[in-house]
Amino acid sequence: MAHAPARCPSARGSGDGEMGKPRNVALITGITGQDGSYLAEFLLEKGYEISFDLAEYTADVDGVGTLRLLDAVKTCGLINSVKFYQASTSELYGKVQEIPQKETTPFYPRSPYGAAKLYAYWIVVNFREAYNLFAVNGILFNHESPRRGANFVTRKISRSVAKIYLGQLECFSLGNLDAKRDWGHAKDYVEAMWLMLQNDEPEDFVIATGEVHSVREFVEKSFLHIGKTIVWEGKNENEVGRCKETGKVHVTVDLKYYRPTEVDFLQGDCTKAKQKLNWKPRVAFDELVREMVHADVELMRTNPNA
Repeated sequence: MAHAPARCPSARGSGDGEMGKPRNVALITGITGQDGSYLAEFLLEKGYEISFDLAEYTADVDGVGTLRLLDAVKTCGLINSVKFYQASTSELYGKVQEIPQKETTPFYPRSPYGAAKLYAYWIVVNFREAYNLFAVNGILFNHESPRRGANFVTRKISRSVAKIYLGQLECFSLGNLDAKRDWGHAKDYVEAMWLMLQNDEPEDFVIATGEVHSVREFVEKSFLHIGKTIVWEGKNENEVGRCKETGKVHVTVDLKYYRPTEVDFLQGDCTKAKQKLNWKPRVAFDELVREMVHADVELMRTNPNA
């Protein structure tokens, strides 16, 4: 989800709900993605009406696209009736300046995506301070699910492990196995998005579990859920992950998957969200990995080319 104005009570009038009560209406961009789809379900359960999606994934949309939406809110005279949620990211921290990262940690993005999101973050703050718009940044750390896109490393792992279990694949390649991330479940995080918009004052929040796991651990946990133990051999680009039970190599390292400017370590401090929003993550890391692997086993069983 690139950015999403949410919980927009409509003006009273012909468009109102039954008995003249204002409706809760949400405009979600990127609704076909992981976060957008979970957020749509979450809001629909609360009686919201969802409008449409803009599934664009370019820097233009991630950065200037946010400005366009904010400008539209201002131009249409909706400053006092719209609440705006910006899907910010832990990629803002990039080359981390302190551990763990919290709302006051300096930003240091290390990718075009992170740089575009940095612009979006500050333009939201600008509109909030300049026009008194209820606009917030949710600085969400990595959050996964069976709906995660296949181009993300966690989903690549779970899909590949599922295919190995079903005999559809023998080996797959990854980049930096030692990159460490703070992984949570997308369902937990969309609840945090909504809670930010129910807060009395518009504030920015870090949403994270506070736990850190490496890509290597994600691989190991995934294989354990199909009854395989991975043993690592070699170093750097020559490292392989071998199945202890069968002796087969299932994981190799390919330098082409390394980032030019790697983000090595991300760990969030969500103390503020716990205190002010009464939010906390519910799904543990092991449960998240299990859910993703089992879901992909079923998907690959019925649709191996998905």
